[in-house]
Amino acid sequence: MTDYRRTAKKRISVFLAFILAVFAVLAGVLTGCGREGASMDTNAVEKESYYFDTVCQIAIYDMKDMSQKNAEKAIDRAFKQCVRYEDLLSKTKKGTDIYKVNHADGAFVECDPVTVEAVKKGIEYGDLSGGLFDITVGKAEDLYDFHAEKHVLPTEEQLSQAVASVNYKEIQIDGNRIAVGNGGEIDLGGIGKGYVADKIADYLKSLGVTSAVISLGGNIACVGEKGDVPFKIGIEKPFSDEKEVLGYVNAKDLTLVTSGIYERYFRKNGKLYHHILDPKTGKPVDTDTSGVTIVSKSGHSGDCDAIATICLMLGSKEGKKFVESQDGYEALFVKKNGKIVKTSGMKFHKDEQSVG
Repeated sequence: MTDYRRTAKKRISVFLAFILAVFAVLAGVLTGCGREGASMDTNAVEKESYYFDTVCQIAIYDMKDMSQKNAEKAIDRAFKQCVRYEDLLSKTKKGTDIYKVNHADGAFVECDPVTVEAVKKGIEYGDLSGGLFDITVGKAEDLYDFHAEKHVLPTEEQLSQAVASVNYKEIQIDGNRIAVGNGGEIDLGGIGKGYVADKIADYLKSLGVTSAVISLGGNIACVGEKGDVPFKIGIEKPFSDEKEVLGYVNAKDLTLVTSGIYERYFRKNGKLYHHILDPKTGKPVDTDTSGVTIVSKSGHSGDCDAIATICLMLGSKEGKKFVESQDGYEALFVKKNGKIVKTSGMKFHKDEQSVG
């Protein structure tokens, strides 16, 4: 069994423990991830499902006419929205808007306004990053099968052919129609889950929810706070099999997005290959950073998602400069040597028991 498969199985088995630990944090007690006995706050109604190739969880603490039944009904309706967004934005699921665009040989495809909005957001961050963030990197990503039992690395020729099609400026939008030229392939993986987290938070608010936490993998959106105190959201230690928490952020109507090279990866010939690819080479980026957490106010999870990816590609020094050049965002970088780098306004509280 490859390193990835071993790690993937462990990540699946301990992810629930991690989520429970995070929600124990929300209950007011910071609990190290993976420790037995961590449990959900009994005041919350919580359910989970699987979308966007990740575990998704919603916990409601308060809403209009709060009851177990009403909260569960609201979560079920929110998960139906997740299905809708996945059916529009997934690159791999046949019949989605993105799948159709990618297989239209450059022709225009009529798309849902949601898809158009998400693609426009991706283009915006392509411009903002000078092309470092490029949502047409799909063909290069296809060369790495992180779920395979045995990994075969792409050849230099394959990489050259794949990156030749990478250019987000080849995306054309005409009303609700989208086309991508130059053989490009759109993948919204670097922005999609954050974009959806914003939509789900807004949808829950429309149902009368006033206190909740939405977790779509590393994308967390907080609606309000817990009672009259902020939620405490744990930040994971990179490559921690036991899902250790480095510390936490107090969150009221905030969104936090964490992106790391430890999320999808495998090792081959002693080298780590992860899913954050350089659009110019098609190879995993190599910087001093293992993970980045971006924090902003509610409604900016999609932005945080893209910024986190950009920061991983830039590394801690240039990434910090990038975040500080944007209004309303703060960042925490975990370097490969274990050191933490923060922007000036990042309010991070260490968990001294779990920091190595």
